[in-house]
Amino acid sequence: MCPNRPQSAFASFPPDVFPRVAMLFHCVYFWLKPELTAAQRADFRRGVETLKGIRSVTRITVGGPAGTTARPVVEKSFDCALIVECRDVAAHDAYQIDPIHLAFVEKCKGCWNRVQIFDSE
Repeated sequence: MCPNRPQSAFASFPPDVFPRVAMLFHCVYFWLKPELTAAQRADFRRGVETLKGIRSVTRITVGGPAGTTARPVVEKSFDCALIVECRDVAAHDAYQIDPIHLAFVEKCKGCWNRVQIFDSE
């Protein structure tokens, strides 16, 4: 166990229950400004889709709140979810400084009121 790294609750399970893979998930949730027009929301979505061109990532998935049954523990108030799968922290760090990512942030940062990120390994 690394002394400066938070210990995962899953680390105590046997390896065959939750097998460890070298993967980092960068999960980004956007709450868009309510005054955006449908065209502006479509432009934002196209901007998010450009991130799929970043070569350092394994996969990028984009979506909105799922049509699952409402429950108190399910958060559905966001407008757009971006899931970036990276093979490791170095790939994530390369994604952060990639010109495609930087251009997306610069072009679209005025579209959202809130962004929440969850990174997990």
